[in-house]
Amino acid sequence: MDDYNIIVRPLVTEQGMHFASTRSAYTFEVNSHANKTQIRNAVERLYSVKVKKVHTANRLGKQRRRGRHIGRTAGWKKAIVYLHADYHIDLF
Repeated sequence: MDDYNIIVRPLVTEQGMHFASTRSAYTFEVNSHANKTQIRNAVERLYSVKVKKVHTANRLGKQRRRGRHIGRTAGWKKAIVYLHADYHIDLF
């Protein structure tokens, strides 16, 4: 698995932007099979930063209805990447 398959996309939310400015913590949607070491290495190589720690969470898909049919959205994995104080990522 290469770096571009590990990091799916950055999650740009109000809470995520607040964490980025106050805690140097950036949130990404990542491949559900990636572990913390792979996520750390991918972020360091793609964004040229030094990662302090990584937290991950598996998000379950939500149940959705369309008429009388019930389905489920896809589950995904979220990673919160904490950087050292000297580094930051420009998402915009």
